[in-house]
Amino acid sequence: MTDTSTSLKRTPLHAVHVAAGAKMVPFGGWDMPVQYTGIIEEHRAVRAAVGLFDISHMGEFEVRGPGALTGVQALTTNDADALALGQVQYSLLCYPHGGIVDDLTLYRLADDHYMLTVNASNIDKDWAWLSENTRGGVWTNVSAETGLIAVQGPKAEGLVQRLADRDVTGVPYYHFARGAVAGIPCLISRTGYTGEDGFELYVAAERSAALWHALMDSGKKDGVQPIGLGARDTLRLEMKFALYGNDIDETSNPLEAGLGWVVKPAKGDFIGRAAIEAMRAAGAPRKLVGFEMAERAVARHGYGLEKDGGSVGVVTSGSFSPSLERCIGMGYVKVPLAAVGTELDVDIRGKAQRARVVKTPFVPSHAKKI
Repeated sequence: MTDTSTSLKRTPLHAVHVAAGAKMVPFGGWDMPVQYTGIIEEHRAVRAAVGLFDISHMGEFEVRGPGALTGVQALTTNDADALALGQVQYSLLCYPHGGIVDDLTLYRLADDHYMLTVNASNIDKDWAWLSENTRGGVWTNVSAETGLIAVQGPKAEGLVQRLADRDVTGVPYYHFARGAVAGIPCLISRTGYTGEDGFELYVAAERSAALWHALMDSGKKDGVQPIGLGARDTLRLEMKFALYGNDIDETSNPLEAGLGWVVKPAKGDFIGRAAIEAMRAAGAPRKLVGFEMAERAVARHGYGLEKDGGSVGVVTSGSFSPSLERCIGMGYVKVPLAAVGTELDVDIRGKAQRARVVKTPFVPSHAKKI
């Protein structure tokens, strides 16, 4: 087992992972399980059956009061006013220059009450940004008291339903309901980061372990497995879901990253709006694309993308795809080279390895669209 610094933060499920023999690694300031039995096996378990992910390291901020909507609208790119009660929205926080502070999911919990779920490595940065730029509402950082377990895969719905005190089969994609799972109060969100059907269960931190064990016990008949960060990464890559710090960051404009669909300038002003719209008018100079490698060579983050010997972009994510059994990746390239079928080279330790831009997602989504 990897020895990690005692300065790393731990989720409420840390002892559960250690007891299960997980390989623990530092991730965004946290001591997290990267794998249990192996990345490929865990990846395929999620695609074929069901897997449990500890994502309690994610951050949660709540905002309440008569000014909550005004505050959220001024900070996020999507139109929070379009959210119905019980609905979830993917959105972004942006800097004035249009770069991305973070990507997030926004929940409308009640009238004048919202929750933002942000990336683990960005909690402190995001909280500082929100605190400095808030324009309405009373904000609370509830990250430390919130546990979060993802149940993902074609058998996820059946597993959660067996333990729930309410019908979860009718909860639409990107909506949520409140109820008890294994007798434990949860916010049951039909969301995920895998491309499979499933839920993300928000629970009081001190009850996370009890919920985890109940799901593992009930899921034995489904072939449930605990899933580490390694498979979470390959699953999201196959869907071309962006990872903050790899595919998007403060240098990325949402339009370049293919996230223009969550930018709603018609809603009114928000931080970053002018810069994003200026790029929309001028045209983005580069685009985030997916590519497949011709050979079994992995394109890693930061590797150069080339065309005819010249630099044309950079790899942001890359891995072996357990579903496709070939190596895939994502990267920014100049717009004229972003078309499907474009041949490129990846500079892998000084050797040009052939790649081709392909249609994404790399595999079909099975998220349940009700």
